[in-house]
Formats: sequence, structure tokens, C-alpha cells
Amino acid sequence: MRKLLLVLLLACVPASSALAVQPDEILDDPALEERARGLSARLRCLVCQNQSIDDSDAELARDLRVLVRERLLAGDSDAEVIDFVVSRYGEFVLLRPRFSVRNALLWATPVLLLGAGGAFVVLGARRRRRASTPLTEDERQRLDQILREPGETN
Repeated sequence: MRKLLLVLLLACVPASSALAVQPDEILDDPALEERARGLSARLRCLVCQNQSIDDSDAELARDLRVLVRERLLAGDSDAEVIDFVVSRYGEFVLLRPRFSVRNALLWATPVLLLGAGGAFVVLGARRRRRASTPLTEDERQRLDQILREPGETN
């Protein structure tokens, strides 16, 4: 009974996000290791793409974790480490991309297209309403006259 309870208890414990970090990667300085974990949680695994490098078992993620730790040991600040990784792998490596004009345009494009489409529909509806105004009395008389005259056949 105790074994069953222990198995159930272990099954309910969520997996730690540090499972991918290997013991040989962990830094001796706890403060630096904490910074490394914080940075690793912000960087995307380029193989898995929906995981941070801290969560991924991919070889490239391991290389990035080691790179982050090497840069921290070299004395880089957190911003310098992130800038270094982004300069090598592009902004896609960030799980939360930085705000830039390009990103703003990317996010604004669907809204702009929706607005343009809405304007097109509204203007088209207005034109149709104007085109369907009733004939004036002069126009009606002229139309009746044209319809009564014998027309030429082709």
C-alpha cells in the first residue's frame, strides 16, 4: 500500500523545468547559476521552438546553455549575454521578441487589413445606395418615351 501511495505521489509531482540541464553544466557560483537559469528561460530552443533552452534536451539547446554560462563567467551582464546570442542566432531565439518597428508592423498588419476591408465594404454599400435612387419625373417620362418609340432591330 505504501509503495502504491509513493508511486501516486511521485506521479502527481510536476516535472522540474531544470531536467534538461546536465550536472556538468551547472556553475559552482549559485548566483551565476541563477542568472544562467533566468537567461536560459528567456531563450528559445531553435530545434524544439516551443521550449526554452532550459527545458530542451536538444544538443543545440545544450550548446546554448553552455554558451550562456561561458559568457556569464567572462563577466558579461544579462543584457550583453542576450545581445550576443541574438547577434549569432537572430531575434527568433528570444521567446519574447523585443519591441521594434518591424514587429509592430507585423502585429499591426492584420488590423490594418481589417480596417481597409471594412472601409471598402462601407464605401461600396454607400455607392450602391446612391445608385438605387428612384427616377425623377423627367427621367421617367423620357424612359416611357424611349420605350414607346419603335426601336431599330439589329
